[in-house]
Amino acid sequence: MQPGTLAFLAFSPILLAAVLLVGLRWPAKRAMPVVYFLTAGIGLYVWEMSLNRVLASTLQGLVITVGVLWIIFGAILLLNTLKYSGGITAIRAGFATISPDRRIQAIIIAWLFGCFIEGASGFGTPAAIAAPLLVAIGFPALAAVLLGMLVQSTPVSFGAVGTPIIIGVNSGLDSATIGAQLAAKGSSWDVFLQVITGNVAIIHAMVGTVIPLIMVMMLTRFFGREKSWKAGLEVLPFALFAGVAFTVPYAFTGVFLGPEFPSLLGGLVGLAIVTSAARFGFLVPKKTWDFADPKEWPSEWMGSIEMKLDQLPHHQPISIFRAWLPYVLVGALLVLSRVFPEIGGAMKSVVIVFADILGEKGIKADFQPLYLPGGILVAVVLITVFLHGMHARSLVKAVGESSRVLLGAGFVLLFTVPMVRILINSGVNAADLPSMPIAMARWVADSVGNVYPLLAPSVGALGAFIAGSNTVSNMMLSQFQFGVATSLGVSTAMIVAVQAIGAAAGNMVAIHNVVAASATVGLLGREGAILRKTFWPTVYYVLMTGAVAMVAIYVLGVSDPLLAAG
Repeated sequence: MQPGTLAFLAFSPILLAAVLLVGLRWPAKRAMPVVYFLTAGIGLYVWEMSLNRVLASTLQGLVITVGVLWIIFGAILLLNTLKYSGGITAIRAGFATISPDRRIQAIIIAWLFGCFIEGASGFGTPAAIAAPLLVAIGFPALAAVLLGMLVQSTPVSFGAVGTPIIIGVNSGLDSATIGAQLAAKGSSWDVFLQVITGNVAIIHAMVGTVIPLIMVMMLTRFFGREKSWKAGLEVLPFALFAGVAFTVPYAFTGVFLGPEFPSLLGGLVGLAIVTSAARFGFLVPKKTWDFADPKEWPSEWMGSIEMKLDQLPHHQPISIFRAWLPYVLVGALLVLSRVFPEIGGAMKSVVIVFADILGEKGIKADFQPLYLPGGILVAVVLITVFLHGMHARSLVKAVGESSRVLLGAGFVLLFTVPMVRILINSGVNAADLPSMPIAMARWVADSVGNVYPLLAPSVGALGAFIAGSNTVSNMMLSQFQFGVATSLGVSTAMIVAVQAIGAAAGNMVAIHNVVAASATVGLLGREGAILRKTFWPTVYYVLMTGAVAMVAIYVLGVSDPLLAAG
């Protein structure tokens, strides 16, 4: 079979997902089962995989899915617990008093608080929380959603305490084979993953520092009285200061601590610094900027829903300190479990292992309920019940709401993750063919050549656009990106890193995220207006990331443990 035909067949599941989700606008719960069965069919009849291996790969995917759902459940449960305890109301009230300037409010709430929430919860929650908060303090609903979407960029690679890396890249790469190659060359899988994490953090910091400025410029251009970019540029010093206040601790955390913390700690440190600076008027323009009177707003700016936090049953007012304490505890417990081996080891000791599933050598999976961020998040929820003096019925409501979200996400992942595992595990077959991602990679490398690093982030963004998720994009495409890098003889860690960055940027135009954010403020049906505005920041992000990758690989000669040991 010709390499081009083979590559097309290997790519056809991803292509079908794009056609069904984007072209035909099928919901993911209908599209992904079809894509899974196509993948299984190609594996069985073209690659000549054994039925046993396809089933083993499916079971491996289901175990990984349980880990992903555990994290999602914990993240959403903490958010809902704070909603019912009055914590989110207290956080909202605290933001409203910092500065009357709408540009400053946008930077603090959408950018810094949004980055922090992304680090803690991920899965589109920043837009779902930040957008209603902005509407609550007087922003047009359309502007609030736009700002909520723009924050779905820099922090996303380390969202939900590192899920896109810990689960996405980890599960998306053939860690068993790569780990064996690394071990033979005196390195390890953990070292390799940390190199990827460091690359992601550094490049995101370089590219993402200007996002707060882009936010305010788009705010003043599309929603200001004067419709000008100039009003946005007036806060350039403050916007860049807010960008750096997040990206510097973010980059250092990524390089030295790992994938769980960059967005969480970067957001927390940035919030503390920038909020204090705004209160003292540091770099804040003397002239306050505001929207026109709401009576003058076009009807398409207005949403039909508000986040009616005030109507929820709160038992007593919550102080700002107590409102923030659960998120601080999440950060502290994560740091303790990742930095101190004895604590991490004790948590890892509770593990369910599936080795050589159905007798297939190398197809294994495990589930660590305490060590995964989901365990820590659930533990903090239980602590929060006592910290905030909640009644049991409020916790029951929070669990109920979180479970409903889980059911929706779970059904899609039940097919998506096994599909990815079939792709990865297809290298063992009767037809003596390379695995499907490798077949795609070889053809792309031969066709595009050395310019590929420039395009690699766009591939990641396309994956996120299709799947609505950085994590899923990394699962689908990491092995493909790794294969292209191997074929080109360049740093695989760098190319996988820009895959993860591109997938983060793709969240700004992911239809799934736009719909979710729009739904929180009653703007369903106006997704097109938002996508037209978020398209250009996405283009900036992937092209700039690609340019950095080209310089890193071909000018600076960036390497990694796999390449260096060569």
